[in-house]
Amino acid sequence: MPAVEERRPGPLIVTEDPDLLDDLLRLCAAAGAHPEVHHSVPERGADWDEAPLVLVGDDAAGRCRGAARRGGVLLVGRDRDDPGVWRRAVEIGADCVLRLPDAERWLVDRIADVVEGVGRRALTVGVIGGRGGAGASTLACALAVTAARGGHRTMLVDGDPLGGGLDVLLGGEQAEGLRWPDFAASKGRVAGGALEESLPSLRGLRVLSWDRGDAVVIPPVAMRSVLAAARRRGGVVVVDLPRRVDEATTEALAQLDLGLLVVPGELRAVAGARRVASTVGAVLRDLRAVVRGPYAAGVDEEWVARVLGLPLAGELPLEPGLPAALDAGVPPGDSARGPLGRFCAAFWGRALAVEGVVS
Repeated sequence: MPAVEERRPGPLIVTEDPDLLDDLLRLCAAAGAHPEVHHSVPERGADWDEAPLVLVGDDAAGRCRGAARRGGVLLVGRDRDDPGVWRRAVEIGADCVLRLPDAERWLVDRIADVVEGVGRRALTVGVIGGRGGAGASTLACALAVTAARGGHRTMLVDGDPLGGGLDVLLGGEQAEGLRWPDFAASKGRVAGGALEESLPSLRGLRVLSWDRGDAVVIPPVAMRSVLAAARRRGGVVVVDLPRRVDEATTEALAQLDLGLLVVPGELRAVAGARRVASTVGAVLRDLRAVVRGPYAAGVDEEWVARVLGLPLAGELPLEPGLPAALDAGVPPGDSARGPLGRFCAAFWGRALAVEGVVS
């Protein structure tokens, strides 16, 4: 992952209204964009044709009437009571009409998407334990390590402030980079590239975990902003979730494409997992069971999935040498030939094929 990326061209602004121009420049600055400003359609046609986004002030719509039709043209103004605005939007082929200040947040996001070159969103998978000690954090780490080894841009997000830190499982608790407390106050949009570059890089992936200080509560808006930024980078995002579903966890669940509920094959664990599945399932549409042994008498993975009313994502294999490997600083899934590594590789093979993700 490069530390510095080539700067993408910013939007083209066409207006002579000084107040509107000030607003648009401010919004571009908030999105990290460097716009080009003209009073009318640029004489050089390529400036109009090749700009990733064109922001036409309502005052300049008449001067843009003869410009070549293209996508990504937005007509921007302030007058909500102007009945002629839709006619002018049609005349210049605008995608939509925006009124400031109401549309400021939406416009900042749109500009930032252009700057970041947003393409396919990351396949985002959450892992949650049916009970304490079910192995959810181990599976989350193994999935992330396996995805990175397969050449996918990968981010691992630790959503459990009481879990001890996924950077520890990866042997990177001393690695330089930001942790959750640094993002707890985030309220607006977080730039995807800046987020990625600021996090510790471990085993070929980026990790957002916890420091060794007191537990910090993640505000829902911070969880939403950070995960949205992670998803915009594409590839794969794996989120390790707590069993306690608070407002921040609900925000995380809302951004998942798929959830994996890890359930030991024990009757008490299945009973507890039913409550977790009911709570999580109210937010997350696609929740699947991952079952691991050893099993109680009369219990197998298919029985557990059937009792939970969930599709079976697979049986999590036992890996006898895992505790010793963790003590030695070797992360889960580090061996592609180990049972856990093979399980994760098979999972990604199915999930990424369905989503059509190539890298």
